[in-house]
Amino acid sequence: MNNQALLTPFHNTINLKNRVVMAPMTRSRAANEGNAPTEDLHVPYYTQRASAGLIITEGSQVSKDAVGYVNTAGIYSAEQVEGWKKVTKAVHDKGGKIFIQLWHVGRISHPDFHEGELPLAPSAINPNAKSYTPEGFKDTVTPKAMSIADIKQTVLDFKNAAINAIEAGFDGVEIHSSNGYLFHQFFTGTSNHRTDEYGGNIENRTRFFFEVLDAMKEAIPQEKIGVRFNPSLNGMFGITLDEETIPTFEYIIKNLNAYNLAYVHLSEPFNDVSNVPFAVEHIAKHFRPLYNGTLMINAGFNQESGNKVIEEGNADLVAYGKPFISNPDLVERFEHNLPLAEWDTDTFYTPGKEGYLDYPAYEENI
Repeated sequence: MNNQALLTPFHNTINLKNRVVMAPMTRSRAANEGNAPTEDLHVPYYTQRASAGLIITEGSQVSKDAVGYVNTAGIYSAEQVEGWKKVTKAVHDKGGKIFIQLWHVGRISHPDFHEGELPLAPSAINPNAKSYTPEGFKDTVTPKAMSIADIKQTVLDFKNAAINAIEAGFDGVEIHSSNGYLFHQFFTGTSNHRTDEYGGNIENRTRFFFEVLDAMKEAIPQEKIGVRFNPSLNGMFGITLDEETIPTFEYIIKNLNAYNLAYVHLSEPFNDVSNVPFAVEHIAKHFRPLYNGTLMINAGFNQESGNKVIEEGNADLVAYGKPFISNPDLVERFEHNLPLAEWDTDTFYTPGKEGYLDYPAYEENI
C-alpha cells in the first residue's frame, strides 16, 4: 500500500513529505487567562501528529474581538506567540510542518466574550446559531454592523497575526474564510445587507477578503498563505445558499490564480445538498478546473476516497479532521492499512488531557 497517492511527496508551492493534512479543529484546551497554548497540552497534541504532511492548527483568533468559542488559543499577544513557539519547535523537531489557521468568528459569538459589547459582523443580522461560552452554549444575538473603521482595524489585525505567526515559527498561515465565520458572512447575501463598497455585488462582498489577503502578503511571503472556503455550506452557522453563492466562490477562486498561494483549501458539503437549489454537490470536481494552484479538499474522506480524489486529479492534498483526533498516527495507519480508532465526541471540547492526548498509536494498542 506504500504506493498510495496520499503517501507520495508533494512539491509545488508547498513542499510536503506526504499529502495527508491534519485539518484545523477547535479543541478548546487553552483554559488560561491569556488564552495561550500550553506546553503540557498543545505541544504534545500537535507533536503526536507530526507525521502528517502538514498540520493546520485549530482556529486561532487574531484579536480579542475575533473570539467566539471558549478556551481557544489566540495569536495576537506576546504570551500567545511564546506558547506557539514551543509547539512549532516540537513539531519541526519531529520533521513536521505546521500552519496556523487565522480566525475571526464575526457574529458567531456572544457578548460574554466582549465585556457585554455586541460581536462584529457585516450587517446587524442574528445568525440564530449557538456560541460556546464559558457558561456553555448560548443563543447568538443580533451583532453590530462593522463600521469602515472596524473593517480597516480587522484587516490590520489579520496582518499583525500573520507577522506574529511567522515570529512564532509557523511555516505559514491559513485564512479561515469558511464555515459561516466573518469572511463567509461578507460573501453571503443572507448575512451581508450592506450598501457601501463592502456589500451588494460580488466584487464588493469579496472586497474585505482580498484586502486582508493583500495586506498579509505585504507582511509575509504569499507562498506562506493558504485560504479556506466552504462553498456549499447551507443551513448551518446562519448561512443559506442563494443564486449568487456559487458564482461568488467561482469569482474568488478564479481571482486567486493571480496569487502564488500555498494552497486553496475547500470543503465538500457538510450535509446533504442534493435537493438544495443552487448548491454544488461535488466541490473538488467543480472547482479544480478553475484553479491552477495547489488544491486541498476535506470533509468526509477516508483512506480510499482520499487516494481516489488525488488519483483522479481533483485535488493535490486531502485534509482529515476527526480521524486525526483519535489516530495520532493516521499516516502510519494508512501506510500499513491498519484499522482506525473511533473518536469520542463527548471530549472534543472538554478541558484537560482526556480525549486530547490519550489516544494511543496503533502499536501501543496491541
